[in-house]
Amino acid sequence: MTTSTPALPSTPALPSDAAPSIPAPSAALRAKAARLRALVADGVLVLPNAWDAGSAAVIASAGAAAIATTSGGVSWSLGRGDGQRLDRASAVEAARRVAAAVELPVTVDAEGGYGPAPADVADTVRALVEAGAAGVNLEDSTAVGGPLFAVEEQTARLRAVRTAARSAGLPELLVNARTDVFLFGLGGLDDVLVRAEAYAAAGADGLFVPGLLDLDALAALCARSPLPVNAMAVAGGPSVAELAAAGVRRISAGTAVAQLAYTAALRAAAELLGPGTLTAPAGALGFGEVDALFRG
Repeated sequence: MTTSTPALPSTPALPSDAAPSIPAPSAALRAKAARLRALVADGVLVLPNAWDAGSAAVIASAGAAAIATTSGGVSWSLGRGDGQRLDRASAVEAARRVAAAVELPVTVDAEGGYGPAPADVADTVRALVEAGAAGVNLEDSTAVGGPLFAVEEQTARLRAVRTAARSAGLPELLVNARTDVFLFGLGGLDDVLVRAEAYAAAGADGLFVPGLLDLDALAALCARSPLPVNAMAVAGGPSVAELAAAGVRRISAGTAVAQLAYTAALRAAAELLGPGTLTAPAGALGFGEVDALFRG
């Protein structure tokens, strides 16, 4: 199936009379946001999601072009469960540590925006820009499992994101609109396309559809969506090459890498507490290799 590859919407201009309520972003952050946009516009961006400064540094050292956070991993690292259980302040400080740990553009999973109202989302975006975010994800679920915000409500929230980015001095901020239609079984392809059209008109730059891994359906979505499509890679699912061939432009891993890290910790601990040996970490990064990532 032939698929089209929609271009990213043009960056909204910063009004000359805009008055940021926080310190204006540095030229370096604006360059990172522009770079993040280019990575999606010019090819396929692969994002093994990070959850803290250490994981971000490791992922950067593996050759990543940008860093994306995962709300699940961030929540676990702070002793909370996933599903919009973090408060804004905790989420922003976690994003700040990730952004400070790498030189790459960082796009932050802002979950539902840490509040239902457009003003709540705007406050979150301004805080994340100040923390060094070059991009954000905003989902349309009101809670885990749904329901979703009505299309009109979510478009108002997305317009607030765009306006907040301009007022914060970062009109280049890449806004990835996540819809949970497939993740929670709340509709089909037509429902996603209705939201894609509305979200694009509201200023979104990308469309994230977790839970959709059928390659034919993804190809149909990519061919018809006004926004570049982001899909989630999962164990046993389509490969990066297969997703890219379907027209997907951004591929992330959600909590998968964090789950793998916690699994390694569990296995090592169980071995040491059980038979008393420590073979599980065989082949692990050396102390010096890890420590060198933080000697900036």
